[in-house]
Amino acid sequence: MRPAHEALIVIDVQNDFCPGGALAVAGGDEIISRINGLMGDFVTVVLTQDWHPADHASFAANHPGAAPFSMITMPYGPQVLWPTHCVQGTTGAKFHADLKTDPAQLIVRKGFRPEIDSYSAFFENDHVTPTGLEGYLRSRGVTTLTLVGLATDYCVAYSALDAARLGFTATVLEGACRAINLNGSLAEAQAKMRAAGVALET
Repeated sequence: MRPAHEALIVIDVQNDFCPGGALAVAGGDEIISRINGLMGDFVTVVLTQDWHPADHASFAANHPGAAPFSMITMPYGPQVLWPTHCVQGTTGAKFHADLKTDPAQLIVRKGFRPEIDSYSAFFENDHVTPTGLEGYLRSRGVTTLTLVGLATDYCVAYSALDAARLGFTATVLEGACRAINLNGSLAEAQAKMRAAGVALET
């Protein structure tokens, strides 16, 4: 068992991000058994869950004529337009059936505000609006985070970067993550994480 000041953060292991889902990450389901095995090592386990309304501004379908994976500029900066995914209450938004959810003490739902996307477990994409996770972890005495899940180059990386910015010691287990790798996004995310002091391990 890891010391009580360490926590496991499991990012978005949901049906729509796994093979067959609306925004499937290649091999997304391959990491689940390892994640399940890790849960027993941590006193604190947190799951995050993408939880979008159908009219979410990040969905290409809500921008007539726009193609999925194209870019637009939102008030908070550049935004990828995604295929419609993880819509509240749908099967796609549910955690993958193989993922153990009972060990988690907290589920953080993110991306539920229609006008702003949310990759990070800590903040919306304006980098200002908090999810409340930081306060929860600090109240539990957590200072060190291990991050796993989907996808390495988006929600995992954004979460790790915010963790480092907030003063947590952060490690991403890349072998327990999978990436979308959109136009070189994986290498870019890895470089940013290393520069921020995030440890990348297998």
